[in-house]
Amino acid sequence: MPAKEIKELRQGGRLQEAYAMAKAELEAQPGNIWSKRNISWVLYDFLKQNTTVSNWESFKNYLEQIVVLQLPEDEKMLFDQVAWQIGKMVFQLLKEHQVDQGRILELYQYSKQLHFTKPSDGYSFLFKAFHKAFKEGKHYVEFADWWGLNNFTPEDYQKENLPNGKEVMSTAEQAFIAYAKHLLPHTSSHGEVIFERGKVERFFPLLDKIIESHPEYQYPAYFKAKLLLAMGDQENMLSALLPFAKKKRNDFWVWDVLSEAFKGDEQKRLACHCKALTCNTSDDFLINIRQKMAHWFIIHTMFNEAKTEIELVIKARSANEWKIPPEIQNWITQSWYKNAAVKKSNFGFYKQYLSIADNLLYADIPEETVVIEFVNVDKKIANFIASEKKFGFFKYDRFIDSLKVGDTLKVRFDGNGSDGHFKLFTLERQDDESFRNQFIKPVSGEIRIAEGKPFGFVQDSFVHPTLVKKYNLQNQQQVKGRIIKSYNNEKKSWGWKLFEVL
Repeated sequence: MPAKEIKELRQGGRLQEAYAMAKAELEAQPGNIWSKRNISWVLYDFLKQNTTVSNWESFKNYLEQIVVLQLPEDEKMLFDQVAWQIGKMVFQLLKEHQVDQGRILELYQYSKQLHFTKPSDGYSFLFKAFHKAFKEGKHYVEFADWWGLNNFTPEDYQKENLPNGKEVMSTAEQAFIAYAKHLLPHTSSHGEVIFERGKVERFFPLLDKIIESHPEYQYPAYFKAKLLLAMGDQENMLSALLPFAKKKRNDFWVWDVLSEAFKGDEQKRLACHCKALTCNTSDDFLINIRQKMAHWFIIHTMFNEAKTEIELVIKARSANEWKIPPEIQNWITQSWYKNAAVKKSNFGFYKQYLSIADNLLYADIPEETVVIEFVNVDKKIANFIASEKKFGFFKYDRFIDSLKVGDTLKVRFDGNGSDGHFKLFTLERQDDESFRNQFIKPVSGEIRIAEGKPFGFVQDSFVHPTLVKKYNLQNQQQVKGRIIKSYNNEKKSWGWKLFEVL
């Protein structure tokens, strides 16, 4: 067996001689595994030398010869090295001005006949190459099914840090996103809607696994929601989308997608669109939502508001030299449009629906009833009581214009607060007399103001100096009013204080 001589020739760079010797050996013993191994490594060396587009024919020839050998599955060392070379050639082909997809498909077909280690670094490199080549085309699902989305290495699940300090989404997350996109309903060149429900159902367990094991990934949950929506599973779509939507609540398109879950509820869809239009986003990205809003305004004969949206759409499209949709072209020819006046902004209208949108987003968080115990009007801060065990303060100006002591609200809190400071997810007025009566009651009697003191007491209820001054209260004066429960931080105990004189 000339194995030693062939290896020495390879190592000495005399590949043509090594090839001639290995080929003669193989022709003499075509079924011998050692003959196949000897020539396979010579072919690999040739392959490695020809990973440039200019050497495509040579590369293809050597790869084809390796495939024809039909080496057994346990020849992993060779297969894994070949994976790197195929990947390199794919990346070289992708750098061309005119990418030859036919050549890349040939490499894919050859790859399918080889037996790579799964998972392995070489197999992942092969994935990255074909992923980049196929992610926008029609072969992606077939490729991913062959490669197997359960074959990623631990490193494939990690973000990549670029030299400029930016982070790149992990290979695995990119893969799941691309696969999900291709599973969404799409129209063929013949106008046929293609949606493979069976593939979607088989994909869900893998998708659920990555969502559960990598909660830091934002987009897999989003695409699961899109697929559930396509399946007609609205209830589960919402549960899948909400965690993602909460993280991306300041992105307009999240609200546009969320609106799709409420096709049967006009108010909720409207609220989602209003919320989207309050996000800090360039008008270039809002044109489709503005067109939907204009349609709603027209139906409800709010022509000034409709024209305001349409003008913004036309401005953005014209600035980018984009076509004006036929629907808008039709609107601007109608008499109502010519007679309507453009408003400065429709923001006032949007604002009416923001609390509804927030309630949709945080519907899975329990609401709590609170009563307002004190209001700092200048700072827009309110002290609240939910119970004797839960009380504190929050800023309210993002949700409501004004509050007063004694108001009852339905709120959703973001966490359990820090040093008494609570952040809000939602806030709505809700008159709850039975809840209010737990913390507020009437009081009457003489006020006791000690000499030289600015404050006083009615029965056991504290009267703050501001009330004494506001109502010019005098010692032993009869006072009738309402008192509210209040926590005394110094005494670490609950008491009552007057907040209103009747």
